[in-house]
Amino acid sequence: MKKPLVAIVGRPNVGKSTFFNYIVGKRISIVDPTPGVTRDRVYADAEWCGHKFTLVDTGGLDSASEDIFQKNIFMQAEIAVELADVVIFIVDGNAGVTRNDEEVASFLRKSRKPIVLAVNKLDTFDVQKTYDFYSLGLGEPYPMSTLQAKGLGEILDEVVKHFPEPTSVEEDKSIKIAVVGRPNAGKSSIVNRILGEDRVVVSDVAGTTRDAIDSNFKYNGKDYTIIDTAGLRRKRAVVNESIESYSVIRSMDAIKRADIVLIVFNASEEISEQDVRIAGYVHEENKPSIIIMNKWDLVEKDDKTILRYQKDLDEKLKFMSYFRTLYISALTGKRFNEIMPEVEKVMENNSRRIPTGALNEIIQSAIIANEPPFRKGKRLKIKYITQADTNPPTFVLFVNDGTIIHYSYLRYLENYLRNSVDFSGTPIKLVVKSREEEE
Repeated sequence: MKKPLVAIVGRPNVGKSTFFNYIVGKRISIVDPTPGVTRDRVYADAEWCGHKFTLVDTGGLDSASEDIFQKNIFMQAEIAVELADVVIFIVDGNAGVTRNDEEVASFLRKSRKPIVLAVNKLDTFDVQKTYDFYSLGLGEPYPMSTLQAKGLGEILDEVVKHFPEPTSVEEDKSIKIAVVGRPNAGKSSIVNRILGEDRVVVSDVAGTTRDAIDSNFKYNGKDYTIIDTAGLRRKRAVVNESIESYSVIRSMDAIKRADIVLIVFNASEEISEQDVRIAGYVHEENKPSIIIMNKWDLVEKDDKTILRYQKDLDEKLKFMSYFRTLYISALTGKRFNEIMPEVEKVMENNSRRIPTGALNEIIQSAIIANEPPFRKGKRLKIKYITQADTNPPTFVLFVNDGTIIHYSYLRYLENYLRNSVDFSGTPIKLVVKSREEEE
């Protein structure tokens, strides 16, 4: 079941970002006394009493502000509320009800979303200061102090009461393929060829696909769901920010719920910073992937063209050196029939499990070839390795002292493991545990 989305709204300087950071347990959203600092929506996963949800902080809403960004801040907040399952409206208990509060409350009432009204800055917990906020027509105002972390639990208790009940619908066990990339890279054309029909709109106009579109199909007796997403642009290339931001949310969500991601590049154009950034999103989510160099039919070629392209990819995607590449044309169908066999191969690598005995032989060979260096006056000793999980493959290294292992030696061990076993197309994780942790 998809995690509930909880949006935080309010005017500037009411403590939204402080509340957000406290709940998610780390400083993600900017805390600054300057109105309008939080302009974009900021997302993070959170949990309360066993309920997992996604929290989103929005920019401060100030209808009287002359800030040129206020129009977009309102658009961002409207989208967040539209997508949210519950909204937390934070107001300033010391300032009392303001005209701006009334305007935001009017907007929230029209949304018909569950609203939890939080009255902040009540450091002495003077509950009487909450009474005036009943006039907003949003139900009971809950007192809190983000400065002293008071009252936050009661607010979250109320929030989780409004979460949708888990449904008994049978879990979708299909393999999910997300197709991502910059606008006009040919994502929808690839999806349509895989499906064998024009299921999604194909257009030369960049940004035609605004939402993530799920389509089901079968291949080799297995159920698949392919997700076509909106093109991810650089921020400075965004024209209609409200629509674009909605599209980015859906694209990022598609990456999170995918089992494998097809990262589509336009081969007729130079690999851009945004192409690399999109690949980085996928890598950070630990998703297996395939780089699809589409529009290969538009490239003038000689016998060294693929080598030049591959060298460029190796340089720009060196943070995910495990990537696999296909050079295709969705328009002509050239090498198109290689996509699904490649998907199956990468998924096989992602779920590959190596026996503990074989793993330890590989690691011992790596140690003999390149002995762990001394650090802090002590030599690292690797006792043994075992595989803890798949999807992605996760390995635990038990060592004498985890504080002395350097990331460069971990990278060496990962590369040695990859050279011994085919994990191409999928990230792998190496977790280090010291003797104390083992005990």
